[in-house]
Amino acid sequence: MKVIFLQDVKGKGKKGDVKEVSIGYAQNFLLKNKMAVEATPAELSKLEGQKNRQAKDAAEELAEAEKLKETIEQLTVELKAKSGEDGRLFGSVTSKQIASALEKQHGIKIDKRKMELPDAIRALGYTNVPMKLYHDVNAVLKVHVTEE
Repeated sequence: MKVIFLQDVKGKGKKGDVKEVSIGYAQNFLLKNKMAVEATPAELSKLEGQKNRQAKDAAEELAEAEKLKETIEQLTVELKAKSGEDGRLFGSVTSKQIASALEKQHGIKIDKRKMELPDAIRALGYTNVPMKLYHDVNAVLKVHVTEE
């Protein structure tokens, strides 16, 4: 019996897969527990429509991320911090502070977890902060830390 998996089933298939399974397994386990539906032409058409919609949504997100990348790479975020001798900061500038400053200064809201800052900024001056906006879309934000 051919079924369409509605969720991942260990050892059998992933969500959206169309597979041939034994009739007893399908009727007594998969269909009964709503883990799969029978692969009728109507269900196959519905699955195809869902896959097309997901592909369209992914393409829109990618285009949006590309546009955001262009905008971010032209911006510079200005931050002020207390510093001592030799331009060393008393504290440090974290990705959370950068994200909130970016939102306040330019109105762009980005999650701090998307910033790939290996270590907090501990010195005055310009720093390039890499960001992962989408699967293959990476941007670099310039952060300028000045003395308070």
